[in-house]
Amino acid sequence: MQRIKSLYIIILTTLIFVSCKDDTKVTQDTNTNGVVSTFYFIRHAEKDRTDPENVDPELNQRGLGRAMHWAEILKDVDLDIIYTTDYERTSMTAAPTAVKKELDVKYYEPQNVNIEQFKKDNLGKNVLVVGHSNTTPDFVNQMIGIDLYYEMDDTDNGSLFIVQIVGQQATSQRLHINCNCPKER
Repeated sequence: MQRIKSLYIIILTTLIFVSCKDDTKVTQDTNTNGVVSTFYFIRHAEKDRTDPENVDPELNQRGLGRAMHWAEILKDVDLDIIYTTDYERTSMTAAPTAVKKELDVKYYEPQNVNIEQFKKDNLGKNVLVVGHSNTTPDFVNQMIGIDLYYEMDDTDNGSLFIVQIVGQQATSQRLHINCNCPKER
């Protein structure tokens, strides 16, 4: 298990600094040449679906395990800030990482994000953004300036999107992270 975790970290670190040719996208960013901004986008972990009327459910047991797993995966990433939407499931997903990194969480509203201002506010930083299946790919697309990613499947809680902006160039990649989290009964 430790070997698998180490492998995840090596792969994640390598992919952060090496971009695939097919994933390179140019954006109209105003970053200064040479300044690197890196954004990690994830969807909230598995939510409790026992009450279909609940619009703000907490994480289920598997989701709590995945939230801990994200904190483990990101443990060697020097995060500067964490953003989540103001929902229980996103806040709970970000919480283990925020605690480990001793960072406060900032709330954002996906429909009200000014992308250029967001980039400026986070220039030169390493940022974690926790969102939803319908907002995370759109946020990534806005960051890279093209529609590359589409709404996530409702069962996809393991995608990690990494956007790195250097000067005027943005690269993006999508990783699928498996979790040996406890299954729901």
